[in-house]
Amino acid sequence: MVTTKPYSLSFTAASLRPELARVIAEHFLAARDWGAARHQILDTNALQTRTPTSGIRLERELRQRLMTLTLEQIQLVSAGSADERAALSWLAMLKYNAFIFEFAAETLRDKLAARDSTLRPSDYETFISVKTAAHSELHELTETSKTKVRRVLLRMLTEAGILVAGDSLGTVQRSVPSPAVLRAIRNDDSSLLAGFLYPDAEILRL
Repeated sequence: MVTTKPYSLSFTAASLRPELARVIAEHFLAARDWGAARHQILDTNALQTRTPTSGIRLERELRQRLMTLTLEQIQLVSAGSADERAALSWLAMLKYNAFIFEFAAETLRDKLAARDSTLRPSDYETFISVKTAAHSELHELTETSKTKVRRVLLRMLTEAGILVAGDSLGTVQRSVPSPAVLRAIRNDDSSLLAGFLYPDAEILRL
């Protein structure tokens, strides 16, 4: 999944928001049409945003992520437990956004492989430095945008259970999906488990 296509950094419009992902998934499953679901969500302010503009922005960002999921995965977003919704919201981010996937699959997995679970600012800056060579859009970010990108990424990692309180930016741990989520991932693409910090050898065994 490593790519040289421009990174989409629009994910700063929302963190994982698994509870809102459930709302969108339910509307889609009722309509079986993304356009119809979108209109229903916005017409009823189902996401409970303060303004129509913020509702449009939030719905678009979350819907675009969920549209990467299989029907089996969307059904789990709707009917699964809170932990399963969080895992599938993270999966949607991994599928939708190469920047997120590569940070998890490369930087965070490498840290666990090296038995160093402390995430430091230098780890993030090294990742950005390496990726900037192929992604000029990172170099073009304002300081405010750089700060927001890092803040939202760290929040997502926390929501996904991959980053917990600890020294420096936090402690990295592997996320272990439920059997239902694991099955839904394996039925789709087992390589996505790299974003849950599974080692390659274990992914191959699965």
